[in-house]
Amino acid sequence: MKKMILVAGPYRSGTNDDPVKIAQNVQDMTDTALALLKKGYLPMLGEWVALPLLEAAGSREIGDAVFNQLFHPIAIDLLAHCDAVLRIGGPSPGADEMVTQARQFGKTVFTSLETVHFEETAVTPVS
Repeated sequence: MKKMILVAGPYRSGTNDDPVKIAQNVQDMTDTALALLKKGYLPMLGEWVALPLLEAAGSREIGDAVFNQLFHPIAIDLLAHCDAVLRIGGPSPGADEMVTQARQFGKTVFTSLETVHFEETAVTPVS
């Protein structure tokens, strides 16, 4: 089974909520996710799950009450199902929160694509 890795990077940070800059941040995370997939991992972005749900829940703009209630909690819940986090990009309190949560959950935290690696463990059949 493939290891699932949450890509955590800036979403809003440094954008002043400019949609073009936010889209570039998501593209950077998506590009990293594709690189993880090519390395044999199952990548995940909290944005892939949270953004459609925010829209369905009635969020009208980034930072509104619905957004603030759901965006990071969804990512944290998703993180609980991942094997690791890959932190990319520049300053981001939200991405840093994912790293903190990952460590609290006992997950592996990577800080560059080049360092992503899991030791293979042999499974001994139980008789």
